[in-house]
Amino acid sequence: MKDVFFFDSMLTPKIITFVYWLMLLGSLVSGLGTMFSEYGGGFLAGLGIIVGGAIGSRIWCELLIVLFKIHENLQKIAQKPE
Repeated sequence: MKDVFFFDSMLTPKIITFVYWLMLLGSLVSGLGTMFSEYGGGFLAGLGIIVGGAIGSRIWCELLIVLFKIHENLQKIAQKPE
């Protein structure tokens, strides 16, 4: 718990994983809603929303994780004895 309060370890990468699964669920629900609603746009539009949402959310979350990986590697370099 001390690591979290004093920012020795990052909490956000764990949250990003949870947000990723929420985004996948959101794109699935949105795509299915588009497929089967009266004014949605049809089956292909819903399929596009599901696939595009999954790919877009994956890219967004990976870019955020890359920032935290860079931070971890910079900390390792800074702590390395000369």
